[in-house]
Amino acid sequence: MHRTIFDTPVVNTLLRAFSRTTLRLLGWRIEGSLPPGAAKSVLIAAPHTSNWDLPYTLMVAFQLQLHIYWMGKASIFRWPFGPVMRWLGGIPVRRETSNNLVAASAAAITAADGPLQLVVPPEGTRGKTRHWKTGFYYIALQARVPIVLAYMDYERKLSGLGPVFVPTGDIEADMAEIKRFYAPFKGRRATEFSAD
Repeated sequence: MHRTIFDTPVVNTLLRAFSRTTLRLLGWRIEGSLPPGAAKSVLIAAPHTSNWDLPYTLMVAFQLQLHIYWMGKASIFRWPFGPVMRWLGGIPVRRETSNNLVAASAAAITAADGPLQLVVPPEGTRGKTRHWKTGFYYIALQARVPIVLAYMDYERKLSGLGPVFVPTGDIEADMAEIKRFYAPFKGRRATEFSAD
């Protein structure tokens, strides 16, 4: 994987302090921590209903001392923003082309020398959708890493890392359990999120 802001020691330290202070001033509470066995993992990013999710996710990641990469639509990586987005941990995804993103992502996690948490929004869009995409599940399954149930609840100004979920291979049962966990959380635009 490419170098990111999380690999830049001085900047990382400064941004951790900035993030902690900013989140506290804005009234946010951060919960949880990354268990030792989840240094390599897939983090679900839900609810995902707003462009504001990215800056908040980055601040939470700094506060929790995570080393995240995140997937975003290719259009936000156009010049002149592309290099900055990649430095922030972004990986461009072209929705219109058929590529084996699951296999490539799983291989990248497996090959990584150090900690790596891949953040994937299961809705695949900020707009309302009732169907969650299953890419995050299959990436974790192929890479043989756990799924960490990360959340951001704008109504309660609460964010953090929930339980670690190990996929069993029974996707229907596993997805039902994961969605049950996310049911109480409210995105910035609450009507755009459904964990039904």
